[in-house]
Amino acid sequence: MAMNLVPATDAHRTFARDLTRRAMLPYYREFDLLWLEDAFDQAWGWREQWLVMDGDTVLGYCSLSQDRQALFIRELHLLPEHRGRGIGSWVLEALAGWAQQRRLPLLRLMVFRSNPARQLYQRRGFVEMGEDECFVRMQRAID
Repeated sequence: MAMNLVPATDAHRTFARDLTRRAMLPYYREFDLLWLEDAFDQAWGWREQWLVMDGDTVLGYCSLSQDRQALFIRELHLLPEHRGRGIGSWVLEALAGWAQQRRLPLLRLMVFRSNPARQLYQRRGFVEMGEDECFVRMQRAID
């Protein structure tokens, strides 16, 4: 595999929104939350958007923001046919490297409590920092 993270453009927004909605709608329903297309589109404007690529093949996308302490993974979604193949782990390691390059001590994310991706994050060094009725806040220290 020739995996890479490539900047997403506005032309990729519909793909990213549809992928996110398909992946997250079961959790939105489970926790009685409302999916808002406009909220996604607004966040698209102020976050960093990256396509997960293998050569010329789009595997998924991730959305990032940062503050002085942490690189935040706001979204990380892979197309269903590319899940369970180590790609998510590769992306998490690449983002940990970016946090280190940016001299940020933490990589952070939030995950729905019932999302099985929690186990992936724990295997990749994330620890649970707190939770509410819907989400678990997790972070990984960057050496």
